[in-house]
Amino acid sequence: MSEITPEIVAAHQLTPDEYQRIVSILGREPNLTELGIFSVMWSEHCSYKSSRVHLKKLPTRGRYVVQGPGENAGIVTLGHDAEGNEWCVAFKIESHNHPSFIEPFQGAATGVGGILRDIFTMGARPIAVMDALRFGPLDDEKTGARNRRILDGVVHGIAHYGNCFGVPTVGGETMFEPSYSGNPLVNVFALGIARRDRIFYGRACGVGNPVIYVGAKTGRDGIHGATMASGEFTEESRQKRPNVQVGDPFMEKLLLEACLEAMQTGAVAGIQDMGAAGLTCSTCEMGSRAGTGIEIDLAFVPQREEGMTPYEIMLSESQERMLLVAHQGREQEVLGIFRKWGLDARIIGHVTGDGMMRVKNHGQVVAEIPARPLADEAPVYRRPWTKPLREAPLEAPPFASADLAADLVTLAGSQDLCNKRWIWEQYDYMVRTNTVAGPGADAAILRIKETGTMIAMALDGNGRYCYLDPREGARLIVAECARNLACAGAEPVGATNNLNFGNPERPEIMAQIVEAIEGMAEACEFFETPITGGNVSLYNETLGEAIFPTPVFGLVGVMPLLEPPGPGFRAAGRAIYLIGGIGEADETRMGGTQYAKWVLRQLWGLPPRLDMELEKRVHSAVREMVRAGAAESAHDVSDGGLAWCLAECSFPHGLGAQVELESDLRPELLLFHEGPSRVVVSTAKPEQVEEIAARHGAPALRIGTTGGAELAVANRGRELLRVRVEALKRHWAEALERWLHAGEEIHV
Repeated sequence: MSEITPEIVAAHQLTPDEYQRIVSILGREPNLTELGIFSVMWSEHCSYKSSRVHLKKLPTRGRYVVQGPGENAGIVTLGHDAEGNEWCVAFKIESHNHPSFIEPFQGAATGVGGILRDIFTMGARPIAVMDALRFGPLDDEKTGARNRRILDGVVHGIAHYGNCFGVPTVGGETMFEPSYSGNPLVNVFALGIARRDRIFYGRACGVGNPVIYVGAKTGRDGIHGATMASGEFTEESRQKRPNVQVGDPFMEKLLLEACLEAMQTGAVAGIQDMGAAGLTCSTCEMGSRAGTGIEIDLAFVPQREEGMTPYEIMLSESQERMLLVAHQGREQEVLGIFRKWGLDARIIGHVTGDGMMRVKNHGQVVAEIPARPLADEAPVYRRPWTKPLREAPLEAPPFASADLAADLVTLAGSQDLCNKRWIWEQYDYMVRTNTVAGPGADAAILRIKETGTMIAMALDGNGRYCYLDPREGARLIVAECARNLACAGAEPVGATNNLNFGNPERPEIMAQIVEAIEGMAEACEFFETPITGGNVSLYNETLGEAIFPTPVFGLVGVMPLLEPPGPGFRAAGRAIYLIGGIGEADETRMGGTQYAKWVLRQLWGLPPRLDMELEKRVHSAVREMVRAGAAESAHDVSDGGLAWCLAECSFPHGLGAQVELESDLRPELLLFHEGPSRVVVSTAKPEQVEEIAARHGAPALRIGTTGGAELAVANRGRELLRVRVEALKRHWAEALERWLHAGEEIHV
C-alpha cells in the first residue's frame, strides 16, 4: 500500500491530476522522497507551468546573442581583445521575494548569492549587480514599521553579500506602494564576462564521467523553498523561516575562484549551481539537457547536520554549493583545486546513459525518476484569463495646483523620487575599479578592460503603469530602459526580465500576465532587445491581495570608450534642448504619474501613450549626440515629468536653469506629465545637436539656458515655478532618512 495520501499530495502543492501524471511517468506510486522531488521541480517557481506558453512569445534571438533562455544565464557577444579572443557578457535577473518577506536580511543576501552563482557557473566572472526593490509605504499607520524593517533588512542583506563577495552594486531602483506591504519584491540583476571559448554549460556529458559535489555542506535550511515561493502568503507565513536559506559570501568567493580555476584546466565537462530545489534541480537538469542520466549516492554528500533523510538532502537549498561533471581520469585534478581553496569536494556519483536520475543512500535506491519528464516536461497550463484586474477609475478627478513650486518640493521629498543615497552608500559600487557611472545615473556604465570598450546596464519597472494597462505599461518599461542606454551612448544588445505577479489561477491576474508579456514582446521586437533569459515570480499575494503587476526589465548595451555625459548640467550658459518635443498629455493619462501619486494622492486613467517610431528616432539621435561629444549632459524624462527631470539635471553640480516653454497644455500637465520619448540635453554645440536630431527625424526644442542658483520655468512668458536649487536638493537628499525615522526606530 502506498504511503502517499491525498493530504500529503496537497501538502506538496500538487493537484490530484498532477499526482496521477507522476504515477504514469513512474509506472508506479512514488515514495515520499520522489514525491518531494516532483513537488519542487513541478512547482511554479521551477517549472513556469502557468507562464511557459506565453513566454514563447518573447523574442530570444539577435545578432549579438550567443546563448538564449534555457541555461543558467543568457550570453551576448561583446568584442575581441588584442590577441583576437572573443569576449562575452553573461547576465540574468532573479527574484527572492517570498524569502525576503519572511527573513529580509538572509532572503535578500541569498538572492544576491544565487544570481552570482548563475553567472559564474557559465564560466563568467561577475563584475556588477543591480537591484529592483519594492516595499510598502514607509509612513503607513498599520504597516509602516514593518515596511521600514523589511527595507532595512533587505538593503543590509544586499550590501553584506555583495560587499563581502567583492562585486559592485552599481545601481537599481526602489519604489513604494501599498500593494507591496505584505509582499516586497527583491529582484537582482547580475552580469559577468567570459571568453567565448571558456563558456560552460549545465550539462552532464560523457557516460561514466564522475559527478562531483563542491562547496558548502548540506543542511536543513531552505527545504521546500521553491515550493514556498509558489504559493500565496497567509497568516502562518512567518513560521516558514526554515524555508529561507542562510548565505556565506566569503565561502561563495572561494567557490567562485575554485570553480573558475577548475574550468580553466579543461577538466570540467559541465557545471551547475544548486539553486532552487538544490541537489534535485542540478542533477535532473544537467542530465536532461545532455540527454543522459545521473546516479548519485547521498552517503557521499557532505552534511553539516546529523540524521538527515534522503528527502531532506535532496530538497535542501543550502547555499554556496555547485555540482560539476569532470572528465573521467581528471577527477583528482579537480578535487585538488577545491581542497586548495579549503572547500568540500566529493565524488558522489557518475553520468549514466539511461536518462534516469537515480538516487541511492548507502547503496540502496531511494528515488529513480526519468530526468527529462522531471526537468522539462512539467504540466503546462493555459490558464483562463479575462480582463486585467484594476479597480482604479478611468475618468480623471478635477484637479488644479495652488502652487506648482510647492508641488515640485513635494515630489522631491517623496519616497519614490527622493535621493536613495542611504541605500546605495551601503553598497561598494567601485570595487574592481570598472565602474564609470554608478548609482544616480540613467544607466550604470562599466569599463571592460579586456576589450577596450564599455557596457551599460539599465533596470526599470513601473507597477502603476502596468496596473492601469499591463500591455502599454510593459511597452513603456522597455522603451525607458532603451532610452536610458541611449543617454549613456550605448546600443542595446540583450535583455533579461523578471515578471512579478499575483496568483495566476485568478483569471484577472492571468490577464495581467498575458497582456504584459505580449506588450513586452512587441517592444522588444521593435527595439531589437532580445530576451536571453529571466525569471517568473507568481503568487505574490498576501491574504488574497495581489501586488501591482510588476514586470522588471534589465537591458545591456555596448559602447565605445568615451566620457559619458551624465544627467547633470555641467556649465553655465549652455543651451538646453528637449529632444522628442513636449509630448502628448491629457488628464486621463496623468493618473499613473508621480504627480498623481504624491501630490493628488489618487490613481486613475491610463499610462502615457507610447509612439515606438518616435521613441526609436529619439534613441538614435541622442546616442549619436553622446558619441559625437555634442551632449554635455543627457537625462531622460520619466517619473515626475519634465519639471522633475530639470530638477535632477540641476542637482549634481548645483547649477540652475532658465526655461521658457511654448505649449497649450495646462501647467500641471506641461510640467509633470510623464509622456515618453523625451530627453533633456545641455550642449555647447547647439548647431550640431539640431543637425543630428533633424537627420534622425527627432524633434529638438531649444527650451532654455543653464546657469544661476535657481530653476525657473515659464510658459509663453508666464512664470510657472521658481525654486532655489540648493534648498530643493537638500530637501531631496535628506528625505529618505526622514521617512525611515517617521515612526519607531529601525532595529538591525
